[in-house]
Amino acid sequence: MKLTIKYFASIREQLAIDEETIEIDARELTVDALRGTLAARDARSADALRMDRPVRAAVNLEMVTGEFVVREDSEVAFFPPVTGG
Repeated sequence: MKLTIKYFASIREQLAIDEETIEIDARELTVDALRGTLAARDARSADALRMDRPVRAAVNLEMVTGEFVVREDSEVAFFPPVTGG
């Protein structure tokens, strides 16, 4: 499955990348499973996307939970929670 992954704010800074296109050998997977797969790639990704860190996700511009199922050609965005002042 081909996915476009976008990273924002401190996650983008930690990974030193704002967007990538990846291929994953699955017909579908949850956002949490995708996050775990991305985190397992290297130490920098593991720290930026670790499961104990609060991270929000959107799929095709809609906010979703970790249980949301991602399908082929989706755009998935990861970002830290935003606070206002």
